Amino acid sequence: MFKIYRAIVAVACIGLVFSACTKKEDQDVAPADTTNIYRGTKYIITATPTASTGVADYLLSVDDPTTGTISTAGNGVEQDGTYRYYTVHKGKFFSLLYGQGNPGAVATYRFNKQGKLEKISDFVSETVQVFANVGDDILTMKVPRQGDNKTAYMYRINADLSQIVDTKTIDVVNLSGNGERAHFTWAKQVGNKVFAPYMSIRGCCSDAFGTSNPDSAYIAVFSYPDLTLEKVIKDNRTSYIGAYFNDGLALDERGDVYAFSPAAATYETVVKSTTKSAFVRIPAGTTSFDNYYFDVETASGGHHIRQQTYIGNGKILLNMYGDAGKISGGPKLAIADLYNKTFTWISGLPAEIVSMSTPYNNNTVSSDKGKIYVGINAADGSWIYVVDVNSASATKGMTVEGGKITSIVKVTN
Repeated sequence: MFKIYRAIVAVACIGLVFSACTKKEDQDVAPADTTNIYRGTKYIITATPTASTGVADYLLSVDDPTTGTISTAGNGVEQDGTYRYYTVHKGKFFSLLYGQGNPGAVATYRFNKQGKLEKISDFVSETVQVFANVGDDILTMKVPRQGDNKTAYMYRINADLSQIVDTKTIDVVNLSGNGERAHFTWAKQVGNKVFAPYMSIRGCCSDAFGTSNPDSAYIAVFSYPDLTLEKVIKDNRTSYIGAYFNDGLALDERGDVYAFSPAAATYETVVKSTTKSAFVRIPAGTTSFDNYYFDVETASGGHHIRQQTYIGNGKILLNMYGDAGKISGGPKLAIADLYNKTFTWISGLPAEIVSMSTPYNNNTVSSDKGKIYVGINAADGSWIYVVDVNSASATKGMTVEGGKITSIVKVTN
């Protein structure tokens, strides 16, 4: 009966545009079974097979990503549908399908006592552009890019129940307040609030992501879990924070928030940002920028920040645009120290990186924060590289055969 009821609730939550499933419904759902859980740490490497086109990722389970070889041939759990993105929360692995405007399946996996990856839930949700772990939830956002639709939807997926428990809306034109529309780039839990940076975009014609405000940064601050807008933090020392599908906020152990800008705002496809690609900061317990400024563009010899993964103790992995002075080129990796404002290119990597695991697909930090595991695809193969944070040097770890790595995540219970 509980299984039947959970299915009914999940289906009811699909029509989120028209109604919301409230927290009260949680109390009527059977608690998750915790008697058949693997206790320890496993890693999931997701890889797209190279032998075929238009195929979905395979989930490859490993105990140690720093050594050995694994292949997509005859191994792993195939995903149903391309354009998958992943997150881990409360010992579960969530695989979300980007439906390109259509609703997509959300599959939940967990390692059983025998260490085997098993699917424990599958439901349908709207395609979203933002997903972040907040409290017991995965907070997702569906953001309209253009047209008459001005309403963004914020969904709370309870990680214990693997179902949507609440939804809220916000008018993105009213939020921007400048005649354009706010397009959320990501979200981050900061204390008991959610910080959600957004791009100010025109949302029209063929220049949907263009803006007449290329040198302004915005972060919307919401209460949680009710998701009431409290204020908008603004700054004119940088362009927008993060980027489309790109987490621009790093939260350190002190509670300080470091926000990066790629300085990539365009108007009719021409880069119009006059500010530098840099980090600014919001001190712990506040909702305003202070005078901190780290000019990474100058420190790197003219490169722009593409993506970031916070490691710990002020150290951060930066994925930089490969062509100096341009928002283009293959990725180059560096370790930066946010506290001391230092920047070091990582040695030991392939001369030309074709593609790599992305931060929203969880580059994985070691427990002691001394290493970070990154999936690298080069012309001659794919490997998990182990980056030593202190020396900013990389060595080859596990070889992945028959597929291109899209993510590596750590699952611990």
